[in-house]
Amino acid sequence: MRMVARTLQGKKAVDALNTLDFVAKRASIPIKKLIQSAISNAKNANMNTENLIIKTIKVDSGSTLYRRLPRAHGTASPLRKRTSKVFVELEEKVEKKKVKTNKK
Repeated sequence: MRMVARTLQGKKAVDALNTLDFVAKRASIPIKKLIQSAISNAKNANMNTENLIIKTIKVDSGSTLYRRLPRAHGTASPLRKRTSKVFVELEEKVEKKKVKTNKK
């Protein structure tokens, strides 16, 4: 999950969605849904969605589900199903116009 998230930091949100279409990792599907949700939230807040960039994206460990796996001779071994929390922060990037100056 972290490997996919690190490739997206600093990219435009629309470009990140296109990148996630071609990433061959299972984690790309929930991250893509999360970025689409963040873009729609920004659209509801009257922000320009074309200028949005991914400012930060963090993947932290979430809750762990403890289960048991049956083994030989009536014993059981622990099985930990780990989850993760993903935090995405989008920023509207304002493009500055470059002014040419004549230096002599």
